[in-house]
Amino acid sequence: MSEIPKQPPRTIQDVAILAGVSMATVSRVLNGHPDVSTSTREAVLRVVREFGFSKNRTAHALTVGRTSLIGVAIPEVESTYFAGILSGAAEALYERDMRVVLCPTHHEHGREVVLLDRLMHGTTDGALLVLPYESEDELETLHHHGYPFVVVEPRTPLGDDIAYVTATHFAGAVLATKHLLELGHRRIGAIKGPDEQLASQERLNGFRSTLASAGIAPDPALEIGSNFKFEGGEAAAAKLLDLPNPPTAIFAFNDEVAIGAMIAARARGLRIPEDISIIGFDDALPARLATPPLTTVRQPLAELGRTAVSLLHRLINKQRIEVLRIELHTKLILRESTAAPPYGGRR
Repeated sequence: MSEIPKQPPRTIQDVAILAGVSMATVSRVLNGHPDVSTSTREAVLRVVREFGFSKNRTAHALTVGRTSLIGVAIPEVESTYFAGILSGAAEALYERDMRVVLCPTHHEHGREVVLLDRLMHGTTDGALLVLPYESEDELETLHHHGYPFVVVEPRTPLGDDIAYVTATHFAGAVLATKHLLELGHRRIGAIKGPDEQLASQERLNGFRSTLASAGIAPDPALEIGSNFKFEGGEAAAAKLLDLPNPPTAIFAFNDEVAIGAMIAARARGLRIPEDISIIGFDDALPARLATPPLTTVRQPLAELGRTAVSLLHRLINKQRIEVLRIELHTKLILRESTAAPPYGGRR
């Protein structure tokens, strides 16, 4: 005698066991064939209703053992940075007749672990993990369970068998720093992100490397950490601008931090860009709305989401994948927050 499934039915065989009929009968019911008795049809549909399946998707989902639902674990949805990635992912999923199961984690590791366990043992076919807090070991465990997932912007280096999509953070920082150097700036402050984040590390390496190539020695006093938020940028910029010999330009490692730096500069009576140049990173919506509009490095946020979906789709369908690590190009966007330094770069 067949064992009754302990989990919600995901295949025709599961439904057949629960309804006490053959798989062929389940298939006929789900496809609307008339040659099924009323009582048998009702028994099958009762199982379907009990577990909350959409009738239009049930036949396909149970036939192939998939639901066309994709979990997206994302730290927050109100941030324009994360919203840009989510928008691209949702559009790419819609084009493939797949849907998002949105799972905000609020930057909490414990919440993320619980959500991923539910996704893996629930009704999702795979997941996109945006800036996850999981360690490499935890992600490896998820991978070895055979659950398809793609990381978008990993926080830390990952193993060779983990699929991820990221932007060229080092190259983007080179673009930003070169732009300031070409304007004539030599004393350039950097407002970093959290030290443990891979993107922040890469941007810092690009910044330092470009300064070194221009013959400028690193100055620890000009590198201040932040939390990648407006208030963090304001506090960090205050430290830079209150130095006895402050910088003539600030490279903020994301746009929120850059706008926080603008607030700190104005609080000290400084004009942007006449007295201080400020450049950001991301090119999210606030960069275009800032006063003046922010010069920044554009990350292809929507394309990060779209590319991650494309990679995940191939993993789910067990298609051949040549590259598990994809880097998307960044681009310098010139606006009005940067200019040549005052007094030839000396205050």
